[in-house]
Amino acid sequence: MPEAPQTALRPLSDSSASSVVAGFIAMLTGYTSSLVLMFQAGQAAGLSEAQISSWIWALSIGMAICSIGLSLRYRTPVVVAWSTPGAALLISSLPGVPYPEAIGAFIFASALIVLSGLTGSFERLMRRVPASLAAALLAGVLFNIGIEIFRAVEVQPALVLGMFFTYLLSKRLLPRYAVLAALLVGCLIAGLAGLLDFQRFSLQVAVPVWTTPSLSFAAVFSIGIPLFVIAMASQNMPGLAVSRAEGYDAPASPLISVTGIASLLLAPFGSHGIHLAAITMAICAGPEAHADRSKRYTAAVWCGVFYGIAGIFGATLAALFAAFPAALVLSIAALALFGSIGSGLTQAMQQPQEREGGADHLHGHRVRTDAVRYRGGAMGIDCRGADLGDS
Repeated sequence: MPEAPQTALRPLSDSSASSVVAGFIAMLTGYTSSLVLMFQAGQAAGLSEAQISSWIWALSIGMAICSIGLSLRYRTPVVVAWSTPGAALLISSLPGVPYPEAIGAFIFASALIVLSGLTGSFERLMRRVPASLAAALLAGVLFNIGIEIFRAVEVQPALVLGMFFTYLLSKRLLPRYAVLAALLVGCLIAGLAGLLDFQRFSLQVAVPVWTTPSLSFAAVFSIGIPLFVIAMASQNMPGLAVSRAEGYDAPASPLISVTGIASLLLAPFGSHGIHLAAITMAICAGPEAHADRSKRYTAAVWCGVFYGIAGIFGATLAALFAAFPAALVLSIAALALFGSIGSGLTQAMQQPQEREGGADHLHGHRVRTDAVRYRGGAMGIDCRGADLGDS
């Protein structure tokens, strides 16, 4: 018997107020938590405002197309985001590398992702990478950005401390909006202190800037391969895990392939990579997005629409962050990464046998335990049920 045809696709009628709000919150969460990283990386590499604007445009348009297209194709909330850990990596690795060579490294990393998706080797490959190793790599990359807040507090103590305590309070009361609250309070304090400079700020549409790529082994090994590993381990895997946890079963290979191809095509305009999201995916796939689970895909579609609007005005976003004092930018970037740093460190140290001296510790513990049991048996004491600990 032929399969029953699917009902007509009606994203507008399937939408609800909650799905629109969820899509907007997902977009806002993504931008406020990590847009500063791209701006900081671009400044550190000496890129022009036009190149930074093109970078943001390429990422945003890619995220919009993939989020809308994949969500409609599979009727599943699929949210795509730029590589936040990748942007953090570029803050330290992009300076000193010619921009065309960096673009070539972006293309190389995207090509590896496409290859992993098309061959179906993604899951097989990641099974061979210990989770603790990937987590340690992520935490190590992000840690250098996180400690910048301690340098910033020496320059603007009132501004940084105000943002820090706002973040802590919001984490307790409204954890989803902690970074946004810290950013708003930072802007308020900076405005009252006269630290904001909007002289060059104007509403303008982003213009894509093409950069002809150039391939070099140095850039591939310092940027391309780390970007690939970080993207697969810290974004694609968690993104798929979130989707599976919410009960959705969109095939992994097409999702990885499509985002990889989009990254490949947009790399000459500055995109360092777009991949599956985890946090924003959870916002759009959760029960708050829509009461009807089969219609939550519309939240991801709306997120993509808001991505597209933000991308069109990428130049405005770049100019906006140029108006902020450096201490504010450094602090909000550090605060946005605190959760990722803590999670990475926790996962990296979770298995005792993988810590330094862990195997020796466990071996010593077993030897001491066996010795105590032996002595107890010789004295006629039953130690089989005893909790011997580290005696």
